[in-house]
Amino acid sequence: QVQLVESGGGSVQAGESLRLSCAVSGRIFRINAMAWYRQAPGNQRELVASLHSSGITNYADSVKGRFTISRDNAKNTVYLRMNSLKAEDTAVYYCNGDFVVPGWGVLNDRWGQGTQVTVSS
Repeated sequence: QVQLVESGGGSVQAGESLRLSCAVSGRIFRINAMAWYRQAPGNQRELVASLHSSGITNYADSVKGRFTISRDNAKNTVYLRMNSLKAEDTAVYYCNGDFVVPGWGVLNDRWGQGTQVTVSS
């Protein structure tokens, strides 16, 4: 069983920074891709940033230049560094991953439980 656990959310003022963490546990042969999504009240869940095993990253236009996704392979943890936060970044942030697991194969689209980020202007 692969589990994703997010942490690092909180309440900050506009202009401040936060770093979210997503720890992946369970028997994993390979992490194919990891991503951060967010969902604000009344809105659909949207992709914020993704990181492929090749190292290729992708960011939503709204966060380019402010957010950085990274990964610590030794810890099976992915991070989202969020700088210059704005009120419109307020949302629940979810970690998502695609994996290859022993004895099963490809296991895509696993989600964490989410962590709340609130930015006050």
